[in-house]
Amino acid sequence: MFVPPIVIKKIGCKWTIVGSMCCYITYSLGNFYPSWYTLIPTSVILGFGGAPLWAAKCTYLTLSGNRYAEKAGKVGKDIVNQYFGLFFLIFQSSGVWGNLISSLIFGQTPDAVYNSSLSNYTHCGANDCPYIEVNTANSTNSKQPTKSLIYTLLGIYTGSGVLAVLLISIFLDNISLKSENKEKDIEDIKDEPIWLKILETLRHLKDIRQCLLIPITMWSGFEQGFLAGDYTKSYVTCSLGIHYVGYVMICFAATNALCSLLFGKLSQYTGRIFLFCFATAINFSVIVAFLLWKPNAHEFAMFFVFPALWGMADAIWQTQTNSLYGLLFDDHKEAAFANYRLWESLGFVIAYGYSTFLCVSVKLYILLAVLVLGMVLYAYVEHREKKKESSKMVERDSDDSLDNQMVK
Repeated sequence: MFVPPIVIKKIGCKWTIVGSMCCYITYSLGNFYPSWYTLIPTSVILGFGGAPLWAAKCTYLTLSGNRYAEKAGKVGKDIVNQYFGLFFLIFQSSGVWGNLISSLIFGQTPDAVYNSSLSNYTHCGANDCPYIEVNTANSTNSKQPTKSLIYTLLGIYTGSGVLAVLLISIFLDNISLKSENKEKDIEDIKDEPIWLKILETLRHLKDIRQCLLIPITMWSGFEQGFLAGDYTKSYVTCSLGIHYVGYVMICFAATNALCSLLFGKLSQYTGRIFLFCFATAINFSVIVAFLLWKPNAHEFAMFFVFPALWGMADAIWQTQTNSLYGLLFDDHKEAAFANYRLWESLGFVIAYGYSTFLCVSVKLYILLAVLVLGMVLYAYVEHREKKKESSKMVERDSDDSLDNQMVK
């Protein structure tokens, strides 16, 4: 809530990204000797780095997109949408490579035997509740991987993080926020007191548009948390076995990555309102299907179809919501994206928080409520923006007509 605006303004987007990525590496290192004393502190460090990383990334993409659009004579919002689409294509593909690496490495576990004799599907899917004892036939026990395989996996993840930090440090251009502010005739904020920078994220909540966008931003955390935490457990693991989770998530990540690029480019032709409505229709339909579907191993393809559809919708939420924040709050990007990450993270916290004591059916109804509320308030924001643009056009036309009369 407070760190991103301070860090970004002090050291810039590039070095904020570098420092934040180092925080991610510490969590990989902590897993080499997993315990309360290594994982909890490194989780805190990871969370501390996550907020400025995403805020800096969004700020960097928005600034560079607008700069390119200005030089190329193109519409800024279209280029920003394409930039976010390309970014999320690459980012979401990490779900493919990460799951593939772990599946291939752990697949070398000697005598890895999965108990896939799953016969009782009564308590799978929407009927899964924490207080119901599931038949032992639906347990998914497997032999633990060897230490050497675990260290191999963690070494690959840690090495990838170090390589990423080096690539960013050496090759990424640094965009100066101060020069950007001067170009826009915005007062230089270098002398602004620290306490004002700390409160900048809170002050941003005075903007009614930010408050109205909170539910749809939290929805992003809710829907990702449900797929990663509940769908994989209550549908995939319960019906097929835990060894299919990685492959199901590869399907989600691959669809998400491809659609991120597609919708990033498509938005300039359809507009973001159509894409938001399309994503809502997909999520609404899939949630209803989750409520009605009785999962079992005989409907094997469906376990991959649903995450593919979910990935398609998530691609829209990620690319278009980030782009929306960058365009609506162009003069306060750091505070806006800090708010975005704050409310999205709160959605994750709530989704993971109630996952251990609520039935899946209740969670699905909560998802529906958040989705509908978020879209209604988002539609009102778009209505306000359209109204504002219309009034500006009327003023511009009246000024032009007045000028013409004076010339005559």
